[in-house]
Amino acid sequence: MNAYYDELETRDPAAREAALMAALPAQVAAAKSVPALAAALADVDPAAITSRSALARLPLTRKHELLARQQASRGTAADGWDPFGGYSAIGWRAMAQAQTHTRSAAPRVFQSPGPIYEPEGCARDYWRFARALRAAGLRGGDLVHVSFSFHLTPGAWMVDSGAQALGCTVFAGGVGNTELQLQAMAELHADAYVGTPSFLRIVLEKAAETGQALPHLKKAVVSGEACPPSLHKWFAARGVQAFQTYASADVGVVAYETAARAGLVVDEGVIVEIVKPGTDRPVPDGEVGEVVVTALNPDYPLLRLGTGDLSAVLPGSCPTGRTNMRIRGWMGRADQTAKVRGMFVHPGQVAAVLERHPEIGRARLVIEGEMANDRMTLHAEVAASPAGLADAVAASVRDLTRLRCDVVLVAPGTLPNDGKVVDDCRSYE
Repeated sequence: MNAYYDELETRDPAAREAALMAALPAQVAAAKSVPALAAALADVDPAAITSRSALARLPLTRKHELLARQQASRGTAADGWDPFGGYSAIGWRAMAQAQTHTRSAAPRVFQSPGPIYEPEGCARDYWRFARALRAAGLRGGDLVHVSFSFHLTPGAWMVDSGAQALGCTVFAGGVGNTELQLQAMAELHADAYVGTPSFLRIVLEKAAETGQALPHLKKAVVSGEACPPSLHKWFAARGVQAFQTYASADVGVVAYETAARAGLVVDEGVIVEIVKPGTDRPVPDGEVGEVVVTALNPDYPLLRLGTGDLSAVLPGSCPTGRTNMRIRGWMGRADQTAKVRGMFVHPGQVAAVLERHPEIGRARLVIEGEMANDRMTLHAEVAASPAGLADAVAASVRDLTRLRCDVVLVAPGTLPNDGKVVDDCRSYE
């Protein structure tokens, strides 16, 4: 059976590069048409952006800019209201009235932590997930158990659209309710799991604990957090072959793992650059830098989105015959932001905790443990420790990050004065 999703995966690299560069002018023109990018691109001729060097001269867009523009728009008068901060070319009637022009309808809108709002376009498999699922061995007719959240965030819907494009049936497991999800996997004979690697581990441990067999569950696509080789081996020892997919709510699938286990193959619908952290300048192939993505998507035309993730280009092509660029996979964050159980944790959230609790001086959020079994501890300096403060701070952390956290109160001057707010001490080997 053909392992490829389509012929695009095995085309000549020069032909692919020519096709991507030929598509760039239309994408730049789409970006110029949205308010958030119009000023920055005012002097740019889209017809002239036909090479990677020309693309590299365009400004980057970063997550904090998306958030800042959206936040600014939320408090504006009706004639300037735009929940997407001016980055989206699609929306709904209220947006069209506020902006005095018509926008195409967005079937859905989602909220990611921040909050950042993201639109979904009308294209079939809008986030391009089907290709990654097929590379992991999923085929039409499979039952796919999806354990990303169907609530607020788009993760589960990203998978749902790709699975249906592939001809699969989806069970909407969502998050939590481990026993019920395990029961559904067993009774429905789920062929594949899609979700975070940490929850897959929890489910398999629960299955072993309760004696519940899952003989049909052979395939998994994991995302949202790192899945190191040790965890891949742990899954394989229990009969499940897991494949990593790198994706975001803003640009969809960026890259995906194949049966070769040789890095991640870049998706056919994006242009990936690796830039020196803190700059917009591409680095030589092989050098570690920040992943920057331009998705060929006129509905949400984000040019050169800086993901904040670190990776590097691998030499050569994938041994499976796929000829697109490969990257090493997730190698950490270019800033102090970390990902814990599929959720971003960043210094701004620690600052927000301190605003709620002025008793705290300096604080540091330490993330420890193995992937899929990690824990967070907030070390907070306080001159005095009133009863209940640690519990109240822990509740604030959970409210702001959606994650559980231990709190350790320490004396002033205990923590290093080195500017570090989020300290990710986990190993990714």
